[in-house]
Amino acid sequence: MKYELVYTRRAEKDILKLEESARKRIGKAILYYKEDPLRHAEKLTDSKLGTYRFRIGDYRAVFDIEGNEIVVLRVGHRKEIYRRR
Repeated sequence: MKYELVYTRRAEKDILKLEESARKRIGKAILYYKEDPLRHAEKLTDSKLGTYRFRIGDYRAVFDIEGNEIVVLRVGHRKEIYRRR
């Protein structure tokens, strides 16, 4: 099944705050993971933030799957991504 990537405004803001090298690494990883997302994803125990996450080094991309879309909700460093704001 082909999946499309959809980024929320919050995820776009999160990505723009990162260093250029981190942005490139995360972008490449998400494009690779979109081919078979559930194979690479882990389910989150607290679904308030999202349903799944990708691990990309020290960074995490939190997302949901809606039909054939991967909706990226948040992207950030592992120390900060799960904190409530």
